Amino acid sequence: MPSNKELSAALDIEGTVPIHSVQLDAMVVLKIVKHCRESIPATVTGQLMGLDVNGVLEVTHSFPMPKNNQDSEDDASNYQVQMMRCLREVNVDDNSVGWYQSTNMGNFMNQSLIEHQFEFQQALSKSVLIIHDVARSSMGNINLRALRLTPAFMKLYKEKKFTTEALTKAKLTFSNIFEELPITIRNTALLTALLYELETADESVEVSTSHLTTYKSTASAPANKSVLAPSFDVLDLSLDPYVAKNLENLMDTIDDHHQEQGNYAYWQRSVERENKKKAAYLLNRKTENARRTASGQTALADEDVDAMFKAPAEPSRLDHLLISGQIDNYCKQINEFAGPTLGKLFAVGELQK
Repeated sequence: MPSNKELSAALDIEGTVPIHSVQLDAMVVLKIVKHCRESIPATVTGQLMGLDVNGVLEVTHSFPMPKNNQDSEDDASNYQVQMMRCLREVNVDDNSVGWYQSTNMGNFMNQSLIEHQFEFQQALSKSVLIIHDVARSSMGNINLRALRLTPAFMKLYKEKKFTTEALTKAKLTFSNIFEELPITIRNTALLTALLYELETADESVEVSTSHLTTYKSTASAPANKSVLAPSFDVLDLSLDPYVAKNLENLMDTIDDHHQEQGNYAYWQRSVERENKKKAAYLLNRKTENARRTASGQTALADEDVDAMFKAPAEPSRLDHLLISGQIDNYCKQINEFAGPTLGKLFAVGELQK
């Protein structure tokens, strides 16, 4: 049997082993996907339950949170406490290890999400955020991302100091706001055995399980049907609606980025104006002191020039970081899904020559 020291090291009771991956139970994945799809187009959230074992965050249960209302913050907290109490009574993991949120077209980089995740990581250092993109999952592959705020961003967010100097000193850009962890999906031994039995069952054999009614495998197509059946879907040259929507979102986000750049340029002009006023005042003061000294008069008393000409405070660059990160997300998605369409357009262009 393992000793208490070995168990403590595996369960990381003291919290010294960093999280390097996330393991989701298949049932948790199904619950997240079901909750997010049923609530389209609204954004929904939920709690993740589990335990971190030797650097792996094992998520074994989840439950949805009620929709956000301005007057129901206390109700949401009470709901969460009651759910955790009920889970404990039925011997289910009730340790909170993070939360999940739905998104559409990869649009999740906003201050509300950042603030929520910051509070989670402040209270639970190993908490994680699971992002499920419903629109991207509809393309054929489920899209799940496990994200955590980086230590550099956590430090700056705690200080509420997102100036150009602070960002440069911390070497913080939009690309290292989050750190992404690999995700693995785990099936229980019973479910794995069931899937294996269904996959390898003979066509004439009936399979009976406790979860399914009598199942009989049948051939999906006649044996004499050609595998290379004609399909004209690949000849469709219309732009993928997913890519078109991403382009629209990208243009809107670029407009927001341009507005942020305008605000920052306005601040720079304001600082320049104040510096010019300060320089002109110092020059006049120096000229006046030189005249008074030449005429034998006492020089003017020293004054706090910085207090007289106080430059406006630099606006926070957090919005600029988040917008830049969102633009990067849209560009990656367009680059990934526009390839087949562009390939067909170029091929048709060559045939028309």
